[in-house]
Amino acid sequence: MTKPRKTPEELRSHRWYGVKDMRSFGHRSRTAQMGYHRSDYAGKPVIAIINTWSDINPCHSHFKQRAEEIKRGIWQAGGFPVEMPAMSLSEPFQKPTTMLYRNLLAMETEELLRSYPADGCVLMGGCDKTTPALLMGAISMNLPTIFMPGGTMLRGDYKGGYLGSGSDTWKYWAELRAGNITEQDWQEVEDGIARSPGHCMTMGTASTMTSAVEAMGLTLPGAASIPAPDSRHAQMATLTGKRIVEMVWEDLTLTDILTPAAFDNGVIAALSLSGSTNAIVHMVAMARRSGYPLNLDHYDELARRIPVLANIRPSGKYLMEDFYYAGGLRALLLQLGDLIDTTQMTVNGSTLGTNIAGAKVYNADVIRTRTTALVERDGLAVLRGNLAPDGAVIKPPAAEQELLIHTGRAVVFKDYNDMTARIDAPDLDVDANSVLVLQNAGPQGAPGMPEWGQLPIPKKLLEQGVRDMVRISDARMSGTSYGACVLHVAPEAWVGGPLALVQDGDLIELNVPERKLNLLISDAEFSVRRAAWVAPKPKFERGFGTIYLKHVSQADKGCDFDFLEPVADSPNTKKFVGGEPEIH
Repeated sequence: MTKPRKTPEELRSHRWYGVKDMRSFGHRSRTAQMGYHRSDYAGKPVIAIINTWSDINPCHSHFKQRAEEIKRGIWQAGGFPVEMPAMSLSEPFQKPTTMLYRNLLAMETEELLRSYPADGCVLMGGCDKTTPALLMGAISMNLPTIFMPGGTMLRGDYKGGYLGSGSDTWKYWAELRAGNITEQDWQEVEDGIARSPGHCMTMGTASTMTSAVEAMGLTLPGAASIPAPDSRHAQMATLTGKRIVEMVWEDLTLTDILTPAAFDNGVIAALSLSGSTNAIVHMVAMARRSGYPLNLDHYDELARRIPVLANIRPSGKYLMEDFYYAGGLRALLLQLGDLIDTTQMTVNGSTLGTNIAGAKVYNADVIRTRTTALVERDGLAVLRGNLAPDGAVIKPPAAEQELLIHTGRAVVFKDYNDMTARIDAPDLDVDANSVLVLQNAGPQGAPGMPEWGQLPIPKKLLEQGVRDMVRISDARMSGTSYGACVLHVAPEAWVGGPLALVQDGDLIELNVPERKLNLLISDAEFSVRRAAWVAPKPKFERGFGTIYLKHVSQADKGCDFDFLEPVADSPNTKKFVGGEPEIH
């Protein structure tokens, strides 16, 4: 149902600027102080541009210019742009992990939009946790919102071949440790792997999430596939600015777009791309913010029937730049046919089906059909068993296939420091059939659930030619990573989950086709070990960390804070603690 167009008096910003009282006098006079005449903003939508640029975020290094291009579009469409810097989650630099701060950016986004005179917003993000964080905050405010994806960097270059960020880092690091390449070779990889603005150009978390968000209807059509340095990315930024102004007049909010079917479209897109395992945590968190109970079982149900159509590293051959030239996400969504719901509304006011109509595939090896799929199904898989009663995840296409049904004895590392200290020790009791287990790397244990799940192969096994092993942890791994890595084991070891009870030499059974992950000890032995387990001391005693540890949920619930989910139980009810600000 089409809503009546808003009048200037119905704008949220009217309460700041349009009322004839002393407080509005202050708002107007201080706006004049910044050089704006009242004709610049009077009766016009105020658009918040949430910009996650910083000098230490290489993925967003072009956002200063993109913000100006968004402003240009907003001005042209008759709006008033207000750029608001927000916390920059820089995946390469922020320690122990950006995931520790995802919820902090979500809180900041929500409070920026709540406390200032925003009628609508443009969210500028791309690098990994930035996308879900911005949207989690915006969902909780439910203003007209459009997402501007940051775009991928250009393909890496090394000795006449292409490098993929992350994926080739792990590959060549293993070869260096094995003695198969020189330090000079390694230096050349370092110099050529990241050579332009933009986020990872493999199918890492960044491209997985921006693609999912486009499939959910929150970007302009085709926006997520454009490489960051491409001039068409700048054009998209301006068109994004133009469109958000019209969305405000139409009162087209996130509630109108984010239906359960829209979330399914996002999940299906991520699965068809063989996207990052991180997407599960983020999609669950975003859906729960919207009041929808997206859970691991539903995710796995979709994974069992969605083919992988994108031949992109680390599961495939190509990179995101190739994907764009081959037709991009619009072409891939069209190939999915009736697997997605094309009737869903999107931010440009048209349905998803309208937006992808006419898309073409220009390279059939990069974007496959359902009959020539890279993988028939199971781009991701959710595992359960006595080792992961609340679930764990694995990315089958990125693993050596013979390891997907495997039983081996555990080699246990108590934490990340223990692992780094012993992984290459010559006397480490490990062979190619062993199962590497990392404990205490989850939401509370690490803290922040870092991307430590792609445990390195022990050096002595690398020298024997081993390149993959079964690895199990309560950590995450980068979407650019690969291998038979079981991740997100819930509940985590730090809170007394079964993973905490694994000991060296225990047999562990992994059976991906049957979705099983089991520790092969008796129930009686389980009980003895559980009774002996002692809860560790909290990692933080002050600051944001104490809030995090007290309120973060487990991986299967999205790792959001319990106090940030909707107050009301009914689906899609936007009632949040704090409400709207009073203008005093």
